[in-house]
Amino acid sequence: NSKVWDAIAESFDETRKKPWKECIDFIKKLPGESTVADIGCGNGRHLIYCAEQCSKAIGVDISINLLKIAKEKTQDKKNVELVHADAVSLPFKNNSVDHVLFIATLHNIKDRENRVKSLLEIKRVLKPNGKALVSVWSRWQEKFLPYFLKKLVSPKKHEEFGDIEIMWKKNGLNIPRFYHLYSKREFKSDLEKAGLLLKEIHSTKIASKKLKDNHFAVVEKVN
Repeated sequence: NSKVWDAIAESFDETRKKPWKECIDFIKKLPGESTVADIGCGNGRHLIYCAEQCSKAIGVDISINLLKIAKEKTQDKKNVELVHADAVSLPFKNNSVDHVLFIATLHNIKDRENRVKSLLEIKRVLKPNGKALVSVWSRWQEKFLPYFLKKLVSPKKHEEFGDIEIMWKKNGLNIPRFYHLYSKREFKSDLEKAGLLLKEIHSTKIASKKLKDNHFAVVEKVN
């Protein structure tokens, strides 16, 4: 998986320039002295805003090439730390981070067991009463409807319903990326399975014209 993101890092960066409004709204509400970890930080587009608003911003990504881009973008920020790691096994102590961003990353993890494991990791590293903003792509967006309707009729044995390979075709590349696209109910179920308290969940349009294409949840560590 890291090889895929390393291969597309440069062209991926070109398509991910501005932080999402949902992330800005979440970060704005955090106390200024917070340490925030952006898990799956990619090219650092949300990390920059975290660093401006909070006392420490930690960017974590599985892709060395994306971290290099994030390093360039945040080199003038003294309160940024970049870490090469997998979301399923975070190299942080228990109760060490005030708040977490986990944006458009959970859906790139294969197998439900590993996805829940990554959420358990977020719970582990969060301090008590720490909050996380988690987002995933929605399954029922117009461009994927035909694919999943077909899967309903003829499912494959070794696939989880919601799994899909999406080709990255920018800059002449043709590289498959794994996604597990979520229904809202399944998203809620995985968050609760990890023992996170669901404070808020909603769906919104980010790239889609018709159907809502992203689910966002705010969760809290309560014990």
